[in-house]
Amino acid sequence: MILGPREYIGRLPWWLRRVAAGGRIVAPGSPDRSIQPVDVRDVADFALQCASQPNNGAFNVAAPMGRDSFGALLGACTAATGAPGPEFVWISDEELLRAGVRQWSEMPLWRTFDGVWRVDASRALGAGLVSRPMVRDTWRWLVESGDVARNERSSEIGLSPQREHELLALIS
Repeated sequence: MILGPREYIGRLPWWLRRVAAGGRIVAPGSPDRSIQPVDVRDVADFALQCASQPNNGAFNVAAPMGRDSFGALLGACTAATGAPGPEFVWISDEELLRAGVRQWSEMPLWRTFDGVWRVDASRALGAGLVSRPMVRDTWRWLVESGDVARNERSSEIGLSPQREHELLALIS
């Protein structure tokens, strides 16, 4: 999953805006779920490096396995936005699936399928891929540019306030 400033679908921007709004926030599954998003700038730098050096073969380009978690991502969103104490309500995968929440779109970056966040990127990391934190820079870009996702799929991203309220009511 390639994220960062200028992400045109709006997955990380949705989370940043939602956390900035504060209040009770549906958080998917477990805060310990490992995730592996990589910053678009790091992918670009790595591609240029590969083009200029004799790197052969295919690379899995992702952040290192086990470094980042969903809880850490939401914590970084809180720190970046300066949100005054959002309350993350972690709802189990089973409950979200039973409620018909659409993975990847309605709940951005949430995927329950085995292997989605278990990509062995060690070859790329060994060949020079760097994986920097991206949340703060993405928030800065959103604030400074006022940019919004302009892709036709961006309207599918994230829970509506009504849907989030319904999900929170299920577990209250």
